[in-house]
Amino acid sequence: MAHGPVRIRWPWLVAALLLASPVWWASSLQLTLFSQTAATAVVCLSLALLMGQGGMVSFGHAVYSGLGGFAVLHALNAMPAGHSAAWVPALPLLGAAAGAAAAALLGWLCTRQAGLSFAMISLGLGELVYAGALMWPEVFGGEAGVRADRAQGRPWLGLDFAAPAQVYALVAAYALAAAALAAFLPRTPFGLVLAAVRDNPGRAAGLGHDPHRVRWIAFTLAGAGAGLGGALLALVFESVSAEAMSGLRSGTLLLFTFVGGAAGLAGPLLGAVLLVGATVWLSSWTQAWGLYVGVLFLAVVMGAPGGLAAWLRGLRWRLDARGTVRAAAALALSAGLMLALEMLYHRQLQSALGPQLRWAGLNLDTGQPGPWLAALGLAVGGAVSWRWARR
Repeated sequence: MAHGPVRIRWPWLVAALLLASPVWWASSLQLTLFSQTAATAVVCLSLALLMGQGGMVSFGHAVYSGLGGFAVLHALNAMPAGHSAAWVPALPLLGAAAGAAAAALLGWLCTRQAGLSFAMISLGLGELVYAGALMWPEVFGGEAGVRADRAQGRPWLGLDFAAPAQVYALVAAYALAAAALAAFLPRTPFGLVLAAVRDNPGRAAGLGHDPHRVRWIAFTLAGAGAGLGGALLALVFESVSAEAMSGLRSGTLLLFTFVGGAAGLAGPLLGAVLLVGATVWLSSWTQAWGLYVGVLFLAVVMGAPGGLAAWLRGLRWRLDARGTVRAAAALALSAGLMLALEMLYHRQLQSALGPQLRWAGLNLDTGQPGPWLAALGLAVGGAVSWRWARR
């Protein structure tokens, strides 16, 4: 029977072109940030599989990401001198295998329960692995971690993976493949069964599906995705430490995946962008970055529990006068509160540097009443205008 030509949906072609474009125009630093974002997106996609499709909130997901990174760097260090660089593109698969193996082992215990019990067991096992890693420096390198040189091999097809552009191309290819798998899995029979187990495990069991087994398979697949993302991050930075498996890292991944949205592809991708933006850019711009992240998280929980991606999809922009006033009022209110917060942080934490604060291109004297009155005026004016526009 003859088959027609393979059809490639245009959004995926556009996504591939957009992913490939930074190779020609981005600087080395930008390419490293893009690589970090793409690799983090793979980890967030794997966590979204558990949260969105499986209804399982894992507080120890960074364990499988970190183990994938350690597996890749140990493999690089174990290679003989002068090996071919052809092995480097295959190393992320080793990280995926390491993450899957650990998830299969630990997940057999975690997935016997669901809901809060699953979350607490995943947290306990994650902290157990993290503590064990700190006590096993021969494997995990202690506080210094493990380092390796990804460009130590002989060039293969002109590639030695020393240049950030080559590393970015490798990471982007794996990220695109992971996104395609994440989009395909929910429509498979297993994806539908996993959703059924999430919604009504008793009924799914009555239909012949073992909820424990279904959750365990999903947990193993998510561990493989996390291991893949961790392996890509290890190749980007050429180092990994036990902190990559800590509860703080797991909580950060969980928070930003929730903020972006655990359903679909856009949510985890947006979460990865926000995670890298907050930890790299926002943290270098302001000392109050943690407070901004906390406010964003609370705003999402209260106003957009489905995540920012779902909120943006459902948003209907109104171009009438009141809609314009609401947008301007929100900007004024936010600017006033941020200005007051930055001046307060400067006065409390950087008083030794003097009263001068440079913020948003402005030179502000926090010892004078003018900047404080300006912040108060923006905040009050924005709040009043918002209230009026909502009538």
